[in-house]
Amino acid sequence: PVTDGSRELHSLCAQLEFLLQFDLKEKRSFFGQRKDYWDFLCQGLAQCRQEHEGIHFVTSLDKLKTPVGRGRAFLRYCLVHRQLAESLQLCLLDPKSLREWYYARSPFLSPQHRAEILGSLYELDCVTFHLAL
Repeated sequence: PVTDGSRELHSLCAQLEFLLQFDLKEKRSFFGQRKDYWDFLCQGLAQCRQEHEGIHFVTSLDKLKTPVGRGRAFLRYCLVHRQLAESLQLCLLDPKSLREWYYARSPFLSPQHRAEILGSLYELDCVTFHLAL
């Protein structure tokens, strides 16, 4: 199993975060706080009208104050529960929403790149992650 001490885990999470932030449009909340990929994930999963346990879990953690911290916790939750590929796929279903959140260079806007990314993430479902949540 992959644990918190694994170098590969840190590299994987850094790459996932880079991918989710790459060419992300700058958006601000009503109070001026910069939105991040966490907000994109929340909106994408909410549009699917599914109560996602990972979103519920992360929002219940009082220690997390920033969108980046919440996004990182969500990625870890999804890795542990083998839900990362499925969760991201649900967020990538709506092309209009993708164009709202990402500029043209984002790999999520390319059907071929999107399929490659999701294929790789589905392969992670066979890996066991034992991470502190």
